[in-house]
Amino acid sequence: MSTIRILVVDAQELVAQGLRVWLTDVPDMQVVAYANSGRELFERLKTVEVDLVLMDITLQGMDGIDAMRRVRKEHYGVKVLAHSNLTEIEYANSMLIEGAAGYLLKGVDKDEFVGAIRTVMAGQRYVSAPVQRNIDLGYTWTDKRIDGAYVGLTEREREVIKLIALEKTNEEIAMALEVSVETVKTHRKRLMAKLDVRSSAGLVKYAVDRKWV
Repeated sequence: MSTIRILVVDAQELVAQGLRVWLTDVPDMQVVAYANSGRELFERLKTVEVDLVLMDITLQGMDGIDAMRRVRKEHYGVKVLAHSNLTEIEYANSMLIEGAAGYLLKGVDKDEFVGAIRTVMAGQRYVSAPVQRNIDLGYTWTDKRIDGAYVGLTEREREVIKLIALEKTNEEIAMALEVSVETVKTHRKRLMAKLDVRSSAGLVKYAVDRKWV
């Protein structure tokens, strides 16, 4: 019986330590490495052989979604299982479209945790029930759905949302990015539609969740 070698990517090292202990009585699973950021993940992948990356979304610098995109390009044979407290569709949608094998909520019991790993290692998708319900519901007030347009943000939209989260006005954002105020307003509207939020507070939450500010 071959061992499933797991690399845990989480801002909190205690998560990896806890999972390492939790899996001591599961003979075919082992936490073999830990990384505290998306960038550190790729340093680990250079030196450690892994079968599965268990990755949080909320990471400093390169977050889980950006890291997932890079894993797919550079380490296509490594499976990634998202491991997060975030249940909103935009996070699950982004991770799954970027290539994650599944989306597992933190805090599940051991049976679900082990079962999720076995499912994705068998080549099937696993999504925790609360997240799947949000995916099935689709977007609440826009016409976007899981089978519709991808909610990923452009580089310019990422710049705008970071500045919004820093409480910059439209005029200050326009000056910083050397664009017109009307262009900034257009970006705000598109961001709210893509992320299915009704106010700037929702945009700020998205940036905070992804540790952009």
